[in-house]
Amino acid sequence: MKVSDFNYELPEKLIAQHPYEKRDEARLMVLDRKKEKIEHKVFKDIIDYLNPGDCLVINNTKVIPARLYGEKDTGAKVEFLLLKRIEGDTWEVMVRPGNKVKPNSVVYFGDGILKATVLEVLESGNRKVKFEYKGIFNEILDKVGLMPLPPYITEATKEDNKKYQTVYAKYDGSAAAPTAGLHFTEELLKKIEEKGVEIANVTLHVGIGTFRPVKVENVEDHEMHSEHYYIKKEDADKINKAKIEGKRIIAVGTTSCRVLESVADKDGLVEEIEADTNIFIYPGYKFKCIDCLITNFHLPESTLIMLVSSLAGKDFIMKAYKEAVEKEYKFFSFGDAMFIK
Repeated sequence: MKVSDFNYELPEKLIAQHPYEKRDEARLMVLDRKKEKIEHKVFKDIIDYLNPGDCLVINNTKVIPARLYGEKDTGAKVEFLLLKRIEGDTWEVMVRPGNKVKPNSVVYFGDGILKATVLEVLESGNRKVKFEYKGIFNEILDKVGLMPLPPYITEATKEDNKKYQTVYAKYDGSAAAPTAGLHFTEELLKKIEEKGVEIANVTLHVGIGTFRPVKVENVEDHEMHSEHYYIKKEDADKINKAKIEGKRIIAVGTTSCRVLESVADKDGLVEEIEADTNIFIYPGYKFKCIDCLITNFHLPESTLIMLVSSLAGKDFIMKAYKEAVEKEYKFFSFGDAMFIK
């Protein structure tokens, strides 16, 4: 299977540069994978497609202000992007320009309120660094860090930055938002619960690898980046109850999907767990847990378009993307949504 099989033409004007004024008024493309039928709705109509007893699984990770601009003691300007906490105050970071930041280099941020010492260069080319500061790390980040918007968003305002976070974001740790969840409002979630839909949480801290291009020719040769996740017992119980009762498990976003499929046993049941996953889902994969998926429109030749193709079928997905372009849907993080049922 070739990576090029997942390419499509996307006019630049369809890449969303700003979020919708009202989150739930984004457009919604509904894909019926059994009938191969496409409907065009507004996101708040999603409630019409949810049934009492269904379990909606959301990723409650919170995006941290992970982009840091600082300088070495030599005065050289340096950019850090926090990727993953290794332990304590030791992190894996992406550095630009990398050739200026060697082991034992010291970088200062925010007039010195945050200091980083480079411990080693990792195989990936990223750096392992140790931070020093006085106070609480997340409060320091709020002062010196910026929201790490994706590289294709070039016109964002401060208000847009604030909206690059789900309304249910709870646990700090992501370098990117789980963007399918950006469409939900608190009011819509309340209506969904009032309808009798169970809402369960998982936490997967999204890494910047989600934006990395697939550089191999054959899909099977690609190696996925690893991301940290956990599920609490109360949420595992909600998911398992719905599964045992024959109700649908509806993942909000590819991140929630990857967690559930990483954990599920052959019967689709999950357990309380904390671990890392590098699961790669592409056509041919047999889903164990999820029945439906709420997602955004993904980059050409990305692992995410491969994942949605594995659920809805590659030909049907490529047809849907072609129709989305023709009808001028907005694409990527701040763009419109798709519901695969």
